[in-house]
Amino acid sequence: MTDNRVGTFNWDLAQISSALLISEEDVRAYFTDGRRVSFILERRIAYEVLGGSLAHSEGAGYDVLDQQGRKWEVRSISRGGIYFCPSYMVGSGRSFDENGFRAKLNEIAGYIVSDIESFPTVPYWVIPASTVTDWWERGQLGNTTKITRQKALDLLS
Repeated sequence: MTDNRVGTFNWDLAQISSALLISEEDVRAYFTDGRRVSFILERRIAYEVLGGSLAHSEGAGYDVLDQQGRKWEVRSISRGGIYFCPSYMVGSGRSFDENGFRAKLNEIAGYIVSDIESFPTVPYWVIPASTVTDWWERGQLGNTTKITRQKALDLLS
């Protein structure tokens, strides 16, 4: 697999709207909400991009496996940005822990990141864990690994 490979997922907004019997506006709202669209993206990435499989459970420390059994995290760039730390460090009452973040980077092959704000044409990038480590060490991920959408797109360009 090539580092930082870029691909694109394409959806037909009108077709989805028709099939689900909801408005195109509601389809767009669903597909640009990282919490909701992650279920679909994880499957497309596992099967189409990696030729692999889903994690054995939702509680696993990764989202998908590639053909070689390497672990990958799937993340979305939304209007609110993106984070690279483990999910258990994100949310109300939770805090960032650098040791846990570094342990995560040592456990996974990397991240597959999709820009869901671009729906229905959604670009994605395959980012090795070593690249994220480099960004962290150069101070490009801030104090908690959560960065803005624009910062993420700048790093990926």
